[in-house]
Amino acid sequence: ALKPYLTFQYSVLEETFFKGVYKLKPGHFMWIKNGEMTMERYWQNRYEPNHDSIESNVHNIQEMMRESVNYHKISDVKVGAFLSGGVDSSYITALLKPDKTFTVGFDAYESMYNETQLAEELSDKLGIENHKRIITADECFESLPHIMYHMDEPQSNPSAIPLYFLSELASEHVTVVLSGEGADELFAGYAWYQNSKIFNAYHKIPFRLRASLGKLARALPSNRMSNFVIKAGKPIESRFIGQAKIMSEDDAVKLLNKAYQTGPSIESIVAPFYSEVADQDELTKMQYLDLNLWLPGDILLKADKMSMAHSLELRVPFLDKEVIRLASTLPQKHRVSGNVTKVALRKAAEAALPEAWANREKIGFPVPIRYWFREPAVYERIKTAFSTEIAKQFFDCDVLMTYLQQHYDKRANHARVIWTVYVFLTWYDVFFTESKSVKAIKEN
Repeated sequence: ALKPYLTFQYSVLEETFFKGVYKLKPGHFMWIKNGEMTMERYWQNRYEPNHDSIESNVHNIQEMMRESVNYHKISDVKVGAFLSGGVDSSYITALLKPDKTFTVGFDAYESMYNETQLAEELSDKLGIENHKRIITADECFESLPHIMYHMDEPQSNPSAIPLYFLSELASEHVTVVLSGEGADELFAGYAWYQNSKIFNAYHKIPFRLRASLGKLARALPSNRMSNFVIKAGKPIESRFIGQAKIMSEDDAVKLLNKAYQTGPSIESIVAPFYSEVADQDELTKMQYLDLNLWLPGDILLKADKMSMAHSLELRVPFLDKEVIRLASTLPQKHRVSGNVTKVALRKAAEAALPEAWANREKIGFPVPIRYWFREPAVYERIKTAFSTEIAKQFFDCDVLMTYLQQHYDKRANHARVIWTVYVFLTWYDVFFTESKSVKAIKEN
């Protein structure tokens, strides 16, 4: 499981990191009868684009989202909402109109790492009480073992950290929260889903010619132009593996010791899903892959684990089965148009939100790890972790140290690679050693 983890940043296989423990695949149920086990698929998303007008599709989204939020807010206890500056959580909040909203951010870095002001502004406009918290690097590193304990398997999406603290904050006030997970996968909100004008123009060249030019470009020095030609000469099945790609498969092999260089290839992991939508357009293929791998394996897993770590119930109105069905009927132009993502969803949200919130560019839940690794204290912490016998068991530590030093000296940005390895080592320490810190976690 380790090699694909270094590429995907989460446990992507049916086999977990624990020997003999396997996952039941999403959308499947399992029968055990007379000692024999069989699995059966009970749900699979189907894409059947309609020919309705944008106005009709927007109206249907508005009606369906109103129904979904009304359904998901039913509770005998207080219900709040997670709120960032983006359209997804903002739309949910505007429809829900809870008593309280919750947001977290990081201070002393670029403004993109702190959306608490935007959340506070929208809450004020909607007449809602907002609770916010600023997180420090020290708090994050101190809590990482606890986070990995609750995560069960290594998961290096940095947004798990603020989500942990966000859930902790919300649990002090409410028992249930609504959140915006799923909107990007269903309505096409990720930057990966949109191509540049140059890419779209180049794509008009027949694929065979693009593929031939791509092969020729591999012999040229690596630069922006040659990389573009190489990328454009590959089918979507070869160039897109999901929203996270920490490193290539070849780089992962170079980083690992020989005993851990085996494992399923990236192609073998993504191919079964692509084969199920072989007749669909590229955008739909990417969404389908994310819906089946990224969403359950990363987004929803960390949302569930981090919320339940604080006994908080998290509900996701965008992933109501009827909302999914509706989203799957949207034509491509109502999902992505030019440089605008989530076209129909943004228009639907305009009826409930100020225009600035409905049309704000996606930021996500960024964490300033690239800055942290250039701070002396954090650099020494990581350097120590990369020098342990545990690290030497799995990795080529000379390569690790090179990545760390280049990043610290600002010669390269290796933040995600460094973080992915450090998270794995932290997780391993929690589950396979008996250090004092680990014992404290298990006792609590």
